[in-house]
Amino acid sequence: MVYKDFQDLKLSALGMGAMRLPVIDGDDGKIDEQAAFDMVDYAFSQGINYYDTAWGYHNGQSELVMGRALKRYPREKFYLATKFPGYDLANMDKVEEIFEKQLEKCQVEYFDFYLFHNVCEMNIDAYLDEKYGIFDYLMKQKKAGRIRHLGFSAHGNIDVMERFLKAYGKEMEFCQIQLNYMDWEFQDAKGKVELLKQYHLPVWVMEPLRGGRLVRLSTEDEAKLKALRPDETIPAWAFRFLQSIPQVTMVLSGMSNMEQLKENIKTFQEEKPLTEQEKKELLDVADQIVKKKGVPCTACHYCVSHCPQGLDIPRLLALYNEHQVTGGGFIAPMALSALPEDKRPGACIGCRSCEAVCPQQIHVSEVMADFNAKLDQ
Repeated sequence: MVYKDFQDLKLSALGMGAMRLPVIDGDDGKIDEQAAFDMVDYAFSQGINYYDTAWGYHNGQSELVMGRALKRYPREKFYLATKFPGYDLANMDKVEEIFEKQLEKCQVEYFDFYLFHNVCEMNIDAYLDEKYGIFDYLMKQKKAGRIRHLGFSAHGNIDVMERFLKAYGKEMEFCQIQLNYMDWEFQDAKGKVELLKQYHLPVWVMEPLRGGRLVRLSTEDEAKLKALRPDETIPAWAFRFLQSIPQVTMVLSGMSNMEQLKENIKTFQEEKPLTEQEKKELLDVADQIVKKKGVPCTACHYCVSHCPQGLDIPRLLALYNEHQVTGGGFIAPMALSALPEDKRPGACIGCRSCEAVCPQQIHVSEVMADFNAKLDQ
């Protein structure tokens, strides 16, 4: 197992995420506990020492199962991470209640790593609102030793991350972002890594395989990669890309079965970062994936001055692309929920004024109608 230095700790470069544990009959709230225990046992035996869970994973069951699984090991032999569930605004005034319950559920006296969960457009104002006392309470727990290391995860845009960092960056020790070769440019993960570098924060990676999207590629794309590294699996390419980014300390993978766990552990037996040519080929593959399903907006903003509704069309098109390429998901709806109703896709009146000045000849009115229909579904 490859290990990474974090302050005075040696962390396994691969962490076990507990968002996609094996379940019974396809029910996300019914974790197959024995199968999960077997995976934790194997992970331990192979040197994984970082385990990541959260309040809402598996309908609240993940912390309970991971607590029972890890209780069987000496506390000093593993690092446990969980998060304050700010993705739900109803939780903002419950930080103490939730934190105490999390300790109870996980059967521990302290958390090695604790995160502000999912800093994004929807909740940034609440996270920064002093009336909820979230930051102050978590800092108090850190001083008391009940949180050893404090950080945050983010699905929001760079400007949202900047607001959070300007407020709390001096006290943050790490940041967890969605990072993979498809999102390097598509979600500007590259820009997020650069921002965190400015704050001297190591990067924790979530969604290294984009929810499984990068496990299998088209026959043509797989052939391109096989020609460069005949013995490398397709999922391993995603991990090798991350091994090529110096700021990355922790890669979390939500593995659903023993086969996935064993394959990922095998990959992390060594570091084999990509050459510049290999990275270029991989990013070309990512670009083609996006182009096949997205619209070619270059964010020139010519359209904005011609929209009678005052819509931020480039931003809406970027969210449309996210929704299309992902096949749904929560990121686009979450970002849109922070906008007023009259600034969402449904506010487009189909006048086509923007289309008259679009250099890419995008049929914006049709895209907005399609986006609105998909969101309604």
